[in-house]
Amino acid sequence: MTANEQPAVTVLGLGPMGRAIAAALVKGGTPTTVWNRTPGKDTELVGMGAVRAADPAAAVAAADLVIAVLGDHASVHAVLDPVADGLRGKALIDLTSTTPEESREFGRWAADRGIDFLDGGIMAVPPMIGGPGASILYSGSEQVFERFRTDLEKLGAADYFGDDPGTAALYDFALLAGMYAMFTGFFHGAAMVRSAGVTATSFAPRAAAYVTAMAGLLPAYAEVIDSGDYTDEVQPARFHKPAFDAIVRASRDAGVALDIVGPIKNLIDRQIADGRAGEGLERITEELAGNRE
Repeated sequence: MTANEQPAVTVLGLGPMGRAIAAALVKGGTPTTVWNRTPGKDTELVGMGAVRAADPAAAVAAADLVIAVLGDHASVHAVLDPVADGLRGKALIDLTSTTPEESREFGRWAADRGIDFLDGGIMAVPPMIGGPGASILYSGSEQVFERFRTDLEKLGAADYFGDDPGTAALYDFALLAGMYAMFTGFFHGAAMVRSAGVTATSFAPRAAAYVTAMAGLLPAYAEVIDSGDYTDEVQPARFHKPAFDAIVRASRDAGVALDIVGPIKNLIDRQIADGRAGEGLERITEELAGNRE
Protein backbone atom coordinates (compact mmCIF):
# COMPACT_ATOMS: atom_id res chain seq x y z
CA MET A 1 0.00 0.00 0.00
CA THR A 2 1.44 3.38 -0.99
CA ALA A 3 0.95 6.56 0.99
CA ASN A 4 -1.83 7.67 -1.35
CA GLU A 5 -3.74 4.38 -1.43
CA GLN A 6 -6.73 3.62 0.73
CA PRO A 7 -6.04 0.73 3.13
CA ALA A 8 -8.05 -2.37 2.30
CA VAL A 9 -10.20 -3.64 5.16
CA THR A 10 -11.83 -7.04 5.66
CA VAL A 11 -14.78 -7.54 7.99
CA LEU A 12 -15.21 -11.08 9.31
CA GLY A 13 -18.70 -11.75 10.65
CA LEU A 14 -21.87 -10.23 9.24
CA GLY A 15 -24.32 -10.26 12.07
CA PRO A 16 -26.20 -6.97 12.57
CA MET A 17 -23.12 -5.22 13.95
CA GLY A 18 -20.71 -6.61 11.37
CA ARG A 19 -23.02 -5.57 8.55
CA ALA A 20 -23.33 -2.07 10.00
CA ILE A 21 -19.55 -1.74 10.29
CA ALA A 22 -18.94 -2.99 6.76
CA ALA A 23 -21.65 -0.67 5.39
CA ALA A 24 -20.11 2.35 7.10
CA LEU A 25 -16.69 1.53 5.65
CA VAL A 26 -18.08 1.07 2.14
CA LYS A 27 -20.06 4.31 2.37
CA GLY A 28 -16.90 6.05 3.57
CA GLY A 29 -14.95 4.93 0.52
CA THR A 30 -12.85 2.22 2.17
CA PRO A 31 -12.12 -0.81 -0.06
CA THR A 32 -13.96 -3.48 1.92
CA THR A 33 -14.01 -7.27 1.71
CA VAL A 34 -16.57 -9.24 3.71
CA TRP A 35 -16.98 -12.84 4.82
CA ASN A 36 -19.58 -14.65 6.89
CA ARG A 37 -19.86 -18.31 7.85
CA THR A 38 -23.54 -18.40 6.81
CA PRO A 39 -23.99 -17.32 3.18
CA GLY A 40 -26.47 -14.70 2.07
CA LYS A 41 -25.82 -11.98 4.62
CA ASP A 42 -23.50 -10.05 2.32
CA THR A 43 -25.92 -9.49 -0.58
CA GLU A 44 -26.75 -5.88 0.26
CA LEU A 45 -23.13 -5.07 1.05
CA VAL A 46 -21.92 -6.49 -2.25
CA GLY A 47 -24.56 -4.40 -3.98
CA MET A 48 -23.08 -1.34 -2.25
CA GLY A 49 -19.57 -2.15 -3.46
CA ALA A 50 -18.09 -4.60 -0.97
CA VAL A 51 -16.20 -7.65 -2.24
CA ARG A 52 -17.36 -11.13 -1.20
CA ALA A 53 -14.62 -13.48 0.01
CA ALA A 54 -15.09 -17.21 -0.45
CA ASP A 55 -13.46 -18.13 2.85
CA PRO A 56 -11.51 -16.58 5.76
CA ALA A 57 -8.16 -17.20 4.05
CA ALA A 58 -9.22 -15.23 0.99
CA ALA A 59 -10.73 -12.52 3.18
CA VAL A 60 -7.50 -12.13 5.14
CA ALA A 61 -5.36 -12.12 1.99
CA ALA A 62 -7.36 -9.18 0.60
CA ALA A 63 -6.78 -6.90 3.58
CA ASP A 64 -4.29 -4.57 5.20
CA LEU A 65 -6.59 -4.54 8.22
CA VAL A 66 -8.85 -7.37 9.37
CA ILE A 67 -11.77 -6.54 11.67
CA ALA A 68 -13.38 -9.48 13.47
CA VAL A 69 -16.99 -9.03 14.59
CA LEU A 70 -17.86 -12.60 15.52
CA GLY A 71 -20.13 -14.33 18.01
CA ASP A 72 -17.77 -14.84 20.94
CA HIS A 73 -14.16 -15.48 21.92
CA ALA A 74 -14.30 -19.12 20.91
CA SER A 75 -15.60 -18.24 17.44
CA VAL A 76 -12.75 -15.74 16.99
CA HIS A 77 -10.24 -18.52 17.56
CA ALA A 78 -12.24 -20.95 15.41
CA VAL A 79 -12.14 -18.56 12.45
CA LEU A 80 -8.66 -17.06 12.87
CA ASP A 81 -6.52 -19.92 14.18
CA PRO A 82 -6.51 -21.68 10.80
CA VAL A 83 -5.51 -18.49 8.93
CA ALA A 84 -2.94 -17.18 11.42
CA ASP A 85 -0.08 -17.50 8.93
CA GLY A 86 -1.97 -15.26 6.51
CA LEU A 87 -2.40 -12.66 9.23
CA ARG A 88 1.33 -12.41 9.99
CA GLY A 89 2.51 -8.84 9.43
CA LYS A 90 -1.05 -7.54 9.13
CA ALA A 91 -3.20 -5.50 11.50
CA LEU A 92 -6.08 -7.16 13.34
CA ILE A 93 -8.87 -5.51 15.33
CA ASP A 94 -11.23 -7.66 17.37
CA LEU A 95 -14.59 -5.96 17.95
CA THR A 96 -16.20 -9.15 19.24
CA SER A 97 -17.62 -8.87 22.77
CA THR A 98 -14.91 -10.51 24.89
CA THR A 99 -13.91 -10.18 28.52
CA PRO A 100 -10.75 -8.24 29.40
CA GLU A 101 -8.88 -11.48 30.10
CA GLU A 102 -10.03 -12.97 26.80
CA SER A 103 -8.83 -9.82 25.04
CA ARG A 104 -5.44 -10.12 26.74
CA GLU A 105 -5.22 -13.80 25.80
CA PHE A 106 -5.91 -12.94 22.19
CA GLY A 107 -3.34 -10.16 22.35
CA ARG A 108 -0.73 -12.73 23.41
CA TRP A 109 -1.92 -15.09 20.68
CA ALA A 110 -1.47 -12.35 18.09
CA ALA A 111 1.95 -11.27 19.37
CA ASP A 112 3.23 -14.86 19.21
CA ARG A 113 2.22 -14.96 15.52
CA GLY A 114 3.57 -11.57 14.44
CA ILE A 115 0.13 -9.97 14.18
CA ASP A 116 -0.35 -6.33 15.19
CA PHE A 117 -3.41 -6.44 17.45
CA LEU A 118 -5.95 -3.89 18.67
CA ASP A 119 -9.03 -4.73 20.71
CA GLY A 120 -12.24 -2.71 20.70
CA GLY A 121 -15.44 -2.24 22.65
CA ILE A 122 -18.45 -0.95 20.71
CA MET A 123 -20.57 1.57 22.62
CA ALA A 124 -23.44 1.64 20.14
CA VAL A 125 -26.20 -0.46 18.63
CA PRO A 126 -25.94 -1.30 14.90
CA PRO A 127 -28.17 1.53 13.59
CA MET A 128 -25.89 4.06 15.33
CA ILE A 129 -22.71 2.94 13.55
CA GLY A 130 -21.39 5.68 11.30
CA GLY A 131 -23.52 8.30 13.04
CA PRO A 132 -22.67 11.03 15.55
CA GLY A 133 -23.74 9.01 18.62
CA ALA A 134 -21.55 5.96 18.00
CA SER A 135 -18.38 5.41 20.00
CA ILE A 136 -15.81 2.61 19.91
CA LEU A 137 -13.15 2.21 22.58
CA TYR A 138 -9.77 0.73 21.64
CA SER A 139 -6.72 -0.63 23.43
CA GLY A 140 -3.68 -2.59 22.35
CA SER A 141 -1.43 -1.54 19.47
CA GLU A 142 -1.24 2.22 19.23
CA GLN A 143 0.41 1.82 15.83
CA VAL A 144 -2.71 0.09 14.47
CA PHE A 145 -4.96 2.70 16.04
CA GLU A 146 -3.08 5.62 14.50
CA ARG A 147 -2.49 3.98 11.14
CA PHE A 148 -6.15 3.18 10.59
CA ARG A 149 -7.70 5.97 12.61
CA THR A 150 -9.31 7.61 9.59
CA ASP A 151 -11.18 4.41 8.79
CA LEU A 152 -12.07 3.77 12.44
CA GLU A 153 -13.60 7.22 12.68
CA LYS A 154 -15.96 6.29 9.85
CA LEU A 155 -17.60 3.93 12.36
CA GLY A 156 -17.93 6.45 15.21
CA ALA A 157 -15.85 8.36 17.72
CA ALA A 158 -12.59 6.47 18.29
CA ASP A 159 -10.86 6.64 21.68
CA TYR A 160 -7.58 4.92 22.59
CA PHE A 161 -6.99 3.63 26.14
CA GLY A 162 -3.42 2.35 26.12
CA ASP A 163 -1.45 -0.74 25.18
CA ASP A 164 -3.19 -3.24 27.48
CA PRO A 165 -5.57 -5.10 25.12
CA GLY A 166 -8.01 -5.70 27.99
CA THR A 167 -8.64 -2.07 28.92
CA ALA A 168 -11.19 -1.30 26.20
CA ALA A 169 -13.22 -4.38 27.12
CA LEU A 170 -13.06 -3.39 30.79
CA TYR A 171 -14.47 0.07 30.02
CA ASP A 172 -17.01 -1.50 27.68
CA PHE A 173 -18.46 -3.88 30.26
CA ALA A 174 -18.27 -1.34 33.09
CA LEU A 175 -20.35 1.08 31.02
CA LEU A 176 -22.73 -1.68 29.94
CA ALA A 177 -23.24 -2.69 33.57
CA GLY A 178 -24.43 0.83 34.34
CA MET A 179 -26.65 0.83 31.26
CA TYR A 180 -28.31 -2.48 32.08
CA ALA A 181 -28.84 -1.42 35.71
CA MET A 182 -30.53 1.76 34.43
CA PHE A 183 -32.72 -0.11 31.96
CA THR A 184 -33.82 -2.76 34.45
CA GLY A 185 -34.53 -0.04 37.01
CA PHE A 186 -36.86 1.52 34.47
CA PHE A 187 -38.49 -1.86 33.81
CA HIS A 188 -39.09 -2.23 37.56
CA GLY A 189 -40.63 1.23 37.73
CA ALA A 190 -42.82 0.51 34.70
CA ALA A 191 -44.07 -2.65 36.42
CA MET A 192 -44.87 -0.65 39.57
CA VAL A 193 -46.91 2.08 37.88
CA ARG A 194 -48.76 -0.47 35.76
CA SER A 195 -50.49 -1.58 38.97
CA ALA A 196 -52.23 1.82 38.94
CA GLY A 197 -53.14 1.62 35.26
CA VAL A 198 -50.27 3.83 34.11
CA THR A 199 -48.72 2.84 30.79
CA ALA A 200 -44.99 2.49 30.27
CA THR A 201 -45.32 4.98 27.40
CA SER A 202 -46.62 7.70 29.68
CA PHE A 203 -44.12 6.83 32.42
CA ALA A 204 -41.06 6.85 30.15
CA PRO A 205 -40.64 10.64 29.55
CA ARG A 206 -40.80 11.36 33.26
CA ALA A 207 -38.35 8.55 34.01
CA ALA A 208 -35.95 9.72 31.30
CA ALA A 209 -35.97 13.28 32.58
CA TYR A 210 -35.39 12.18 36.17
CA VAL A 211 -32.58 9.74 35.33
CA THR A 212 -30.92 12.37 33.14
CA ALA A 213 -31.01 14.91 35.98
CA MET A 214 -29.66 12.39 38.50
CA ALA A 215 -26.79 11.44 36.16
CA GLY A 216 -25.39 14.90 36.87
CA LEU A 217 -24.45 13.64 40.35
CA LEU A 218 -21.99 11.05 39.02
CA PRO A 219 -18.90 13.32 38.99
CA ALA A 220 -19.49 14.22 42.65
CA TYR A 221 -19.91 10.55 43.56
CA ALA A 222 -16.71 9.77 41.68
CA GLU A 223 -14.76 12.33 43.72
CA VAL A 224 -15.96 10.71 46.93
CA ILE A 225 -15.04 7.22 45.70
CA ASP A 226 -11.54 8.31 44.63
CA SER A 227 -10.99 10.13 47.94
CA GLY A 228 -11.86 7.04 50.00
CA ASP A 229 -13.62 9.25 52.55
CA TYR A 230 -17.27 8.21 52.59
CA THR A 231 -18.35 10.30 55.57
CA ASP A 232 -21.73 11.84 54.75
CA GLU A 233 -23.49 14.06 57.25
CA VAL A 234 -26.38 14.92 54.90
CA GLN A 235 -27.61 11.68 53.34
CA PRO A 236 -25.73 8.70 54.78
CA ALA A 237 -26.86 5.09 54.49
CA ARG A 238 -29.14 5.41 57.53
CA PHE A 239 -30.99 8.21 55.68
CA HIS A 240 -31.53 6.05 52.60
CA LYS A 241 -32.55 2.86 54.41
CA PRO A 242 -36.12 3.88 55.41
CA ALA A 243 -36.75 5.23 51.90
CA PHE A 244 -35.46 2.10 50.23
CA ASP A 245 -37.34 -0.16 52.62
CA ALA A 246 -40.46 1.76 51.59
CA ILE A 247 -39.63 1.16 47.90
CA VAL A 248 -39.46 -2.55 48.64
CA ARG A 249 -42.80 -2.50 50.47
CA ALA A 250 -44.40 -0.48 47.67
CA SER A 251 -43.08 -2.94 45.12
CA ARG A 252 -44.57 -5.85 47.04
CA ASP A 253 -47.89 -4.00 47.35
CA ALA A 254 -47.87 -3.50 43.57
CA GLY A 255 -47.21 -7.19 43.03
CA VAL A 256 -43.76 -6.52 41.56
CA ALA A 257 -40.94 -9.00 42.14
CA LEU A 258 -37.85 -7.81 44.02
CA ASP A 259 -35.22 -9.13 41.60
CA ILE A 260 -34.00 -5.58 40.86
CA VAL A 261 -34.46 -3.68 44.13
CA GLY A 262 -33.86 -6.62 46.50
CA PRO A 263 -30.08 -6.77 45.94
CA ILE A 264 -29.81 -3.00 46.43
CA LYS A 265 -31.64 -3.27 49.75
CA ASN A 266 -29.25 -6.06 50.74
CA LEU A 267 -26.23 -3.85 49.99
CA ILE A 268 -27.62 -0.98 52.07
CA ASP A 269 -28.49 -3.33 54.94
CA ARG A 270 -25.04 -4.88 54.84
CA GLN A 271 -23.35 -1.48 54.91
CA ILE A 272 -25.33 -0.56 58.01
CA ALA A 273 -24.69 -3.95 59.64
CA ASP A 274 -20.97 -3.37 59.09
CA GLY A 275 -21.19 -0.21 61.20
CA ARG A 276 -21.13 2.23 58.28
CA ALA A 277 -24.56 3.79 58.69
CA GLY A 278 -22.97 7.25 58.71
CA GLU A 279 -21.25 6.79 55.37
CA GLY A 280 -22.69 7.59 51.95
CA LEU A 281 -24.03 5.05 49.49
CA GLU A 282 -20.88 5.56 47.42
CA ARG A 283 -19.33 3.13 49.95
CA ILE A 284 -21.17 0.37 48.06
CA THR A 285 -18.27 0.60 45.57
CA GLU A 286 -15.96 -0.86 48.23
CA GLU A 287 -18.57 -3.45 49.16
CA LEU A 288 -18.80 -4.63 45.55
CA ALA A 289 -15.00 -4.69 45.25
CA GLY A 290 -14.77 -6.92 48.32
CA ASN A 291 -13.39 -4.24 50.65
CA ARG A 292 -15.60 -4.66 53.73
CA GLU A 293 -13.06 -3.58 56.32
